[in-house]
Amino acid sequence: MELLRFATAGSVDDGKSTLIGRLLYDTKSIFQDQLEAIERTSLQMGNEYTNLALLTDGLRAEREQGITIDVAYRYFATPKRKFIIADTPGHIQYTRNMVTGASTADLALVLIDARNGVVEQSRRHAFLASLLRIPHLVVCVNKMDLVDFDQDAYEGVKAEFRDFAMKLDVADLTFIPVSALRGDNIVERSLNTPWYEGTSLLHHLEEVHIASDRNLIDARFPVQYVIRPQSDDHHDYRGYAGTVAGGVFKPGDEVMVLPSGFTTTIASIDTFDGPVDEAFPPMSVTIRLTDDLDVSRGDMICRPHNQPTAGQDIEAMVCWMSESTSLAPRMKLAVKHTTRSARVMVTDLQYRIDVNTLHRDDSATSLGLNEIGRVSLRCTHPLFFDEYRRNRTTGSIVLVDEVTNATVAAGMILGGVR
Repeated sequence: MELLRFATAGSVDDGKSTLIGRLLYDTKSIFQDQLEAIERTSLQMGNEYTNLALLTDGLRAEREQGITIDVAYRYFATPKRKFIIADTPGHIQYTRNMVTGASTADLALVLIDARNGVVEQSRRHAFLASLLRIPHLVVCVNKMDLVDFDQDAYEGVKAEFRDFAMKLDVADLTFIPVSALRGDNIVERSLNTPWYEGTSLLHHLEEVHIASDRNLIDARFPVQYVIRPQSDDHHDYRGYAGTVAGGVFKPGDEVMVLPSGFTTTIASIDTFDGPVDEAFPPMSVTIRLTDDLDVSRGDMICRPHNQPTAGQDIEAMVCWMSESTSLAPRMKLAVKHTTRSARVMVTDLQYRIDVNTLHRDDSATSLGLNEIGRVSLRCTHPLFFDEYRRNRTTGSIVLVDEVTNATVAAGMILGGVR
């Protein structure tokens, strides 16, 4: 069954957690004891209704303040698809958490309060979704019940958001009028919006086409682990385990191993359930090669005539996530890229982006917490990468503080330094 990962985004109190709670409740994806627990908590908080947002707001601080702070992951399934939801924070203070939750998403849900229209955080999250190259964007105009399901209010929000989205790189944009609290247009079409001709949110999530979103052209296989059982039955077995990052691999295909540049062919492709005839993203497999080559963790298996860029100098758009330090030129960090690690130095901060206006600040000398900017990096040894817009897996990096081992930034590779 196909898996869809989606992230919610939007301003504080736009109803993200309530929307997810409603999805889980209406698809019967919560247990009876969970429902009873949130009913009790809702009464203790003085609510006249069952507060479904409590299904995802698990931290005590979140429940006390009525906001989402950390990323909450929830899982549910329908007969058509499996889903992983990342409920991300709306507050400006937690932009880094939103980036973390949305980095692997196939689809982003941006919630907008029908009464308030497109606010600063709506623009911020739409920009981050486009920056992270999330292929599908769904704008849920929420709290339609508080504007009496007025079509003009919905159309006004739709026009305002569409004007802003024209400045972004959004491939697929969908609008749905909803009431998360009452369940209108969440699982079933609502009778309160006879003027709306689209589908319900769940129907859209089940039917949206995501198979072609992954790169099936550029064959990329970062080696994660070398498997050599050394047992009597498998004394000559040597396989290379990892997750396919792009393209399609089949037994008999000619492949090249980087950085050595040696070529060979694929002898077989094994999985936990046995051999397969082909492997594609995001399958986790073990590839066996015809020849015994020197292959180790961090190496890349690709096609001889379709290789990733190999370079020590890269340009990237990074979101800074550290509270204790700021990114500045000459800073030294560790970089993790697919299964490869290296040390890196920030050679230049080209500009900082104002995510509300999309303006570039060329005079910026550093990046603080939650700020986004374009940087040039110099690595101690080559990385094998593609541009992020071509392959989100081989085009993403993580920067780590070598002293504390804390993740301080997430980056999207724009290309090699010219």
